[in-house]
Amino acid sequence: MALIYYITQVQFDFGAVRLLRQECERVGIARPLVVTDPGVKAAGVLQKALDALPGLPVAVFDQTPSNPTEAAVRAAVAVYKSNGCDGLIAVGGGSAIDCAKGIAIAATHEGPLKTYATIEGGSPRITERVAPIIAVPTTSGTGSEVARGAIIIVDDHRKLGFHSWHLVPRAAICDPELTLGLPPLLTAATGMDAIAHCMETFMAPPFNPPADGIALDGLERAWGHIERATQDGGDREARLNLMSASMQGAMAFQKGLGCVHSLSHSLGGVNPRLHHGTLNALFLPAVIAFNAEAESVRKQQCLRRMAQAMHVDTAGDIGEAIRDMNARLGLPKGLAALGVTPALFEQVIDGAMADHCHKTNPRTASREDYLAMLEASL
Repeated sequence: MALIYYITQVQFDFGAVRLLRQECERVGIARPLVVTDPGVKAAGVLQKALDALPGLPVAVFDQTPSNPTEAAVRAAVAVYKSNGCDGLIAVGGGSAIDCAKGIAIAATHEGPLKTYATIEGGSPRITERVAPIIAVPTTSGTGSEVARGAIIIVDDHRKLGFHSWHLVPRAAICDPELTLGLPPLLTAATGMDAIAHCMETFMAPPFNPPADGIALDGLERAWGHIERATQDGGDREARLNLMSASMQGAMAFQKGLGCVHSLSHSLGGVNPRLHHGTLNALFLPAVIAFNAEAESVRKQQCLRRMAQAMHVDTAGDIGEAIRDMNARLGLPKGLAALGVTPALFEQVIDGAMADHCHKTNPRTASREDYLAMLEASL
């Protein structure tokens, strides 16, 4: 049976961050912990959020790593409890928002974080006791502000997914103005993350026509505006459309994702310094070629419809179009440029086979299939 769920309250406009105090009052947060990272703080974006919270006693945790870890979650929980906080405001990209989701679990539930991981059967253990979250994205990539999931590196070094409808932020404040100063390469990498979400969830086999429509529209918006946003960070129309595409990708991926994310999650766990969106951009062509043989993809003519949204001549041209786009955006040509070697492949494949996204790919991948995808992406 299909579960179709939409999703949370979104405030979307230039200057929407000014509504932060209003949303705290609506949600019932009186003593927030603001979760962010050093880059967001240095860029002055954290201060814009704090300025929108006059009169509230606010604590700040600004040490979210680029790939959130269980250690960071523990450190933030200590700040949360010592300040008597009653809710979380995540200001940043997917890392800060996912870290806040980990804090929301750990501050209100007993035991190590891995207890609540999806592949450990932990989703039903996440209850309504989770701390309420308001998400303020500062990049256009993960869409975590409207998603039920989080990706966190736990203490045993696995990069695991945590999924529960209780983790969906109570409010998402999507303010494209906060992304105007995003550096070009980060704009490109996060934008390709949004494109990967829209494409993978559109190919995923579960029945959810609203998600398919949202994903296809998001793909067209992202593909049509990512170059403009990367080349001119002040292009307001491009920034608005890219942020919308990011949000739409996450609204849609309740259908599930696939091998792109299985590989990215696994490799990102092996080497946490690698950027998730960049990895998605590099894996997309090989995974799309693999998926082209899936009966569900052929039957639904998914590739043809994605080609139309991307204004690419034929479905067979999608992979090369992505490679060309990566090159124009200044992203690496392949995994080797990131220092990835075949010596890591067996470990990456182990993680990919166990990842929660592995099961929702339209075509089941074997170890040999994953090896071929890695070699093609090298």
